[in-house]
Amino acid sequence: METRNQFTGVNSIKFYNRFQSDEDCYKYLADIKWQDGYVCKKCGNTHYSQGRKPYSRRCCRCKYDESPTTGTMFDKLKFPLLIAFHIAFKISTKKKGMSSLELSEEYELRQMTCWAFKWKIQQAMKSSCLYPLEGEVHVDEFYVGGEEEQKRGRSKGKKKLVQVTLEVLPGKGVGRAYARVIQDASAKSLRALFDEHISKDANVITDEWNGYLPIKADYPNLEQRKSDNGTNFPDMHIHIMNIKGWLRGIHHHCTKEQLQGYLDEYHFRYNRRNNMDTIFDVLIRKMVNSEPIRLITNKKVSAL
Repeated sequence: METRNQFTGVNSIKFYNRFQSDEDCYKYLADIKWQDGYVCKKCGNTHYSQGRKPYSRRCCRCKYDESPTTGTMFDKLKFPLLIAFHIAFKISTKKKGMSSLELSEEYELRQMTCWAFKWKIQQAMKSSCLYPLEGEVHVDEFYVGGEEEQKRGRSKGKKKLVQVTLEVLPGKGVGRAYARVIQDASAKSLRALFDEHISKDANVITDEWNGYLPIKADYPNLEQRKSDNGTNFPDMHIHIMNIKGWLRGIHHHCTKEQLQGYLDEYHFRYNRRNNMDTIFDVLIRKMVNSEPIRLITNKKVSAL
């Protein structure tokens, strides 16, 4: 197994000193991509020589030349790899991230280019869903944009409905959290978040909405309590207010189609708030181990 020099920390000066050129970034990607050893994608051979580009590897049998960016989210970048690393560092380590407009101004790139790359980063920030919440878990929903006049209950009109789950640690505050854009507040829509993020043994607490009743069949410890406008769920209320404040303050507006990406970004940082030293490395590894994403759109940027 090959070893690599993992970057840790959130200090910008330390980051700038470590990554000063595209070659520095290629080396970091290569160390991640082939940390378990090289295997040719074409023929399965394990012997290689130096390829054409920095830290590329050429198969000694079939001569296939593979770059560290091939087959990753860094494939076919339209700007220098060094800038891509800087953007990933800023989005992952800054408490509130950065909007595509801010990135465009700082790195002198087109806003649409920054928006598209940030969208790729958000896809890498999705939860693996491998570690379900346990213990006491609260679940609620909220609107992005606020409720419309003449709309009552869970009727959302044109607003975007989001379901959120929060792990409550007795005497220790809160743990992890996840959020999911849902079509409506039916039991079928509400169920998906449970199956993705909550252990069936968890002590789940929701409000008294009828949509949660059918879910009790598979989550026997589900308990329903009166919400009283959120006062009976203070930790959840604070979490929701923080999400809304972040969306308004940094991004101003995002479409329903892009909202899930922003929720994933928010919770990627939130769930690693006590492990920020490794957050950049975790993000880069996820981007290396994810398939390339092509975003084809001629639409005007609607999410900042």
